[in-house]
Amino acid sequence: MPSTIFPSYRPKIQGRHGHQDEIRQISLDFDYSTPKGRYFMRWQRTKGWNRSFLGRKNAKQPVREVYLRTLSNLSNPSEVRGVLSMSRLSNAPEENPLTASQIGFAHQLLPFRYLEVVDLSSGKKKLLFAAQEGSEAAYSELHMAAGERTILRLAQDISQLEDALILIDEVETGLHPWVQQLLMLQLQQLALRKNLQIIVTTHSPVILDSVPRYGRIFLDRNEDGNVVVRQPYRDIVQDALYGRSNEKLNLLCEDEIAEGILQGVCEYLSIKQQIKMDSVRIGRDTGASEFPTHAAAFSKFGQIQNFVFILDGDNRNTKIESKIKEKAGIDVPVIFLPGDGAPEMWIWEKLCENPEDYATDLGVNLVNQTSQLNSIYDSASDSPSNKAKFKLQQLGEDLKWNPSDICRTIAKRESGNKKVIFNLCWMSSKMPWKRGAPHNTNMIRTEKP
Repeated sequence: MPSTIFPSYRPKIQGRHGHQDEIRQISLDFDYSTPKGRYFMRWQRTKGWNRSFLGRKNAKQPVREVYLRTLSNLSNPSEVRGVLSMSRLSNAPEENPLTASQIGFAHQLLPFRYLEVVDLSSGKKKLLFAAQEGSEAAYSELHMAAGERTILRLAQDISQLEDALILIDEVETGLHPWVQQLLMLQLQQLALRKNLQIIVTTHSPVILDSVPRYGRIFLDRNEDGNVVVRQPYRDIVQDALYGRSNEKLNLLCEDEIAEGILQGVCEYLSIKQQIKMDSVRIGRDTGASEFPTHAAAFSKFGQIQNFVFILDGDNRNTKIESKIKEKAGIDVPVIFLPGDGAPEMWIWEKLCENPEDYATDLGVNLVNQTSQLNSIYDSASDSPSNKAKFKLQQLGEDLKWNPSDICRTIAKRESGNKKVIFNLCWMSSKMPWKRGAPHNTNMIRTEKP
């Protein structure tokens, strides 16, 4: 209570609890067993605490080593000394009850309600005291749980700011995951209402998931020890860096076209009962150039064994494969999509070879469609890869299909073609897909070397 720290304190605001100490007779009885026997103990509080074993002479409490570390006890020592120094001031601390908006901010996040929260301050030094509804509890912030204290401090400091920049370090400290979600929602709503720019740092995937992808900035330390900014990661990479990919085989490809092809392969293999769809996850990044960086990060966080890197065919004769393996530190699987060019070239080649096969799947006469698009784009000066990309994009617009879905449809059918054999690669017998099948280091094979 305030008068415990400030002996001459006399509250000007008479709340329900009055902020004055009351000396109460308290008795706590313990009944517990140890390997050495059964014990009965009583602690009593008058002006201080005394302990007895209910009159047993020469009895001693059994000794057991205990280590306790709680976030609520990790107050800065200088902060505690500063609060205690307030008791030596001649003037009584000022009383400032928190406003309705400040307490309302806390009520949105905490599972209880306050009767009152008072800030006792002297100069730059301050200390919160709170009283809860439906409870006799009245206590200072030095006795609050770390999460409660964090919420009240945030409520006091930022809920009434406008047009401000707010920086919060390790915003998740002491907060339950559910409260972390609620806090991020409150901060986003507060930013919109008050025109605030709020920047937080975090190690929590819960906080990260609560922020739109375009609002995330990833910091990493490179080999030189310098902090660098990484591009926002997609979910499959993000989950790996937060240890959430252990139960799946992760296939990381270059773009949505490659992703569509892999989805078709997995659908075919799931029909053949060679894999379970929920045991494989497909993700894509912005390009192969980032794969070595990801491989280094996966290795650093112990996730590299769960990944297979899928490269487009036009990367066969580049150094990207060796760079990925070098950064991974192990012979991580790096495999290629069919063909020697962009995957769109392989997809378009299959469409032109077998237009009747896909007419039913895509719902259009592909003979006319492919011939027309070939006549439009074949005379262009673009590279063959770019021509194939434009053709596939135009076909998707004409059919009102996403190009990735067209690729998925074709890859699913081609997976059963003897000319193109698709086999799933997995890294460990402990992974949750089909057991007992032969291990294979190729995700996708073609008749070409």
